[in-house]
Amino acid sequence: MNEDIKQAVKVLAEGGIILYPTDTIWGIGCDATNMAAVERIYTLKQRVDSKAMLVLLDNENRLQQYIREIPEVAWQLIEVADKPLTIIYPGAKNIAPNLIGKNGSIGIRITSDNFCQTLISRFKKPIVSTSANISGTPSPAIFLDIGIEILEGVDYIVKWRQDDIQPGQPSSIIELSLGGEFRIIRK
Repeated sequence: MNEDIKQAVKVLAEGGIILYPTDTIWGIGCDATNMAAVERIYTLKQRVDSKAMLVLLDNENRLQQYIREIPEVAWQLIEVADKPLTIIYPGAKNIAPNLIGKNGSIGIRITSDNFCQTLISRFKKPIVSTSANISGTPSPAIFLDIGIEILEGVDYIVKWRQDDIQPGQPSSIIELSLGGEFRIIRK
């Protein structure tokens, strides 16, 4: 795992794209503050940039670096979540502009996965996490389901957990407003 993290951090710092296991499914990632790297992922996935991608953070203490004002209910949701939870926050900041929604929002998941936490902690920035598939095709449940276009389109493929056969599940998604109202997008 340590060699994978070392190599992944190097690739991320150089503006590259990685293929890596997350707390949900296999993801494509890059430096979430690097607009050119984010654009490469949109191109690889053949995805329009109006369809947002989320970012991962290693702990909730970093949220204030990337969100202008965190609704109070967010802290409660993070605390009680018993499965991976992506929260769409209003007021994104310090993130690549092509990751921010037209309404100024950004989806962020605080990862509970040890590999991802260590990777983000060592990289010291959020990383993009989007499913490892071409837009419009099924998300891969395991590494062996990832298509050749994706495998050949990234700069580094993490070896950690490639042999896992337990299928991953996407996260729940909740959108928050500053007033504390929320909307469940995916359970």
